[in-house]
Amino acid sequence: MIGVVQRVSRAEVRVNGELVSRIGRGVLLLVGIARGDGFEDAAYIAQKTANLRIFCDQAGNLNRSLIDENGSILIVSQFTLLGNTRRGRRPSFTQAAPPGEAEALYMQLLGEFRKMDIEVKEGVFGAMMEVDLTNDGPVTLLLNSGGKNRENEG
Repeated sequence: MIGVVQRVSRAEVRVNGELVSRIGRGVLLLVGIARGDGFEDAAYIAQKTANLRIFCDQAGNLNRSLIDENGSILIVSQFTLLGNTRRGRRPSFTQAAPPGEAEALYMQLLGEFRKMDIEVKEGVFGAMMEVDLTNDGPVTLLLNSGGKNRENEG
C-alpha cells in the first residue's frame, strides 16, 4: 500500500461538480492499494500517517502529529499511484489490486483512522474525482507499507 501524505490547510473532493467531502487543517492522504496488500498494510499506513510529526510546535519545529493537532483527514483512493512507467509511455497498472479487493482495504483504512478518534472524510471509491487542496508548507511525504516498493519510502 502506498500513501501520499500532504499536510493541508484545506482540501475537498468533488464528483460530477458536487462537493462530496471537505476538511480544514489536517492531512490529505492519497492511497494506492496493491495486489497482495492486506489488513496489516492498512493498519501500518493509518498508524504511520496519524503519528507522523508533520505539524509545527510553538518553536516552529515539526514535532506534532495529526493526533496532537486534533486534525482531520481526507482519504482518497488513487490506483494510479501503482502505475509502472518504466517501459514505454503508457503506465501499467497491473500492480494495483482488483477493485473489490481494493475497496475492502480502503474501507478498512478508513476504520483504522476512526478507531483513533480522528475525523475522517473520504472520496468516492472508483469515481472520477476532482481533488482541490492547499498544501501547507508544502509538506508532502511518501509512505509504503511493504512489498516490492518499500525502497520508495525515505
